[in-house]
Amino acid sequence: MITLTALTLLASMTDLKVAATFSLGKTADWVAITPEKVWVGSTGPYAVNEIDPQTNQFTRVALPGEPCAGLAVDTTSLWVPLCGTKATAPKLAKVDLKTHALQVFNVGPAGPEGGITTGAGSVWLVTDKKGFLARIDPTTGSITQTVLVPPGSFNPRFADGHVWVTRVNGAELTSVDPSSGKVVSHRPTGKHPRFLTSGAGAVWTLNQGSGTISRIDTAGKQPAVTVPVNMPGPGGDIAYGEGRIWSTSMATRKVPLSIVDATQSTVLCQWEGPGGDSLGVGFGSVWLTDYHGGTLSRIALSDLPKECSTSYTN
Repeated sequence: MITLTALTLLASMTDLKVAATFSLGKTADWVAITPEKVWVGSTGPYAVNEIDPQTNQFTRVALPGEPCAGLAVDTTSLWVPLCGTKATAPKLAKVDLKTHALQVFNVGPAGPEGGITTGAGSVWLVTDKKGFLARIDPTTGSITQTVLVPPGSFNPRFADGHVWVTRVNGAELTSVDPSSGKVVSHRPTGKHPRFLTSGAGAVWTLNQGSGTISRIDTAGKQPAVTVPVNMPGPGGDIAYGEGRIWSTSMATRKVPLSIVDATQSTVLCQWEGPGGDSLGVGFGSVWLTDYHGGTLSRIALSDLPKECSTSYTN
């Protein structure tokens, strides 16, 4: 694995121009972007919030539990894993993207800070700490197949024809062939990878143990590259968009927003201060939550410093 040196423009969160702020609840977490809307989870109350990027208005869809393990979309639905309590079992919510009709299925995430993904006509969710990756029928909510991945793997991502799963208890990324339902490979990453994204022919992992981001070539033709972003600790998020890797953390070092060049794998800009924990990129903007503040901020790409935005395509 190759480790690169960071080249960073460091600034304060107060330097960022915010185009709009949305007060969603007691906490705000998880962001999903569709071709038409932005969706964000919240607690106090438990809900997902649909934001219209054209009007900056939002609609709340109530949930019967805490949205605790990511959001995923397919062509018609938003998928929301719900954590259980001592009295209730974990569930999986399905929200119709147009009508907001809600269905709840009796399958749920292994725990908080997990993830969910869609691809190959299915929904994929790790349902057990032992490493059971469930393939779920999107119509019935039933488990049609189970793939055993390494214990301590919680976060899947469908990319380039495979399901990729990070192992937060280790330092690896597992790829699964959805056609055969078999594990294809284990690829090295930084320490304790959890959240992941994909783009530019790679899967990118946010490594909570080492405070790094790893780039894993999905074709397997290039060695893994790890970029130091100095963001160790729990929580956080990572997303690909506009030729950049966007990440956020509110853990040991308060870095709500970092930008990495996806071609050069170098850190371009970071902002320190309060806020952060999940994000998405779309509609010419970065959508960044402040978990503890219960808010979502919209930051226009055109308002970012030129050192970070010169290669954006609008």
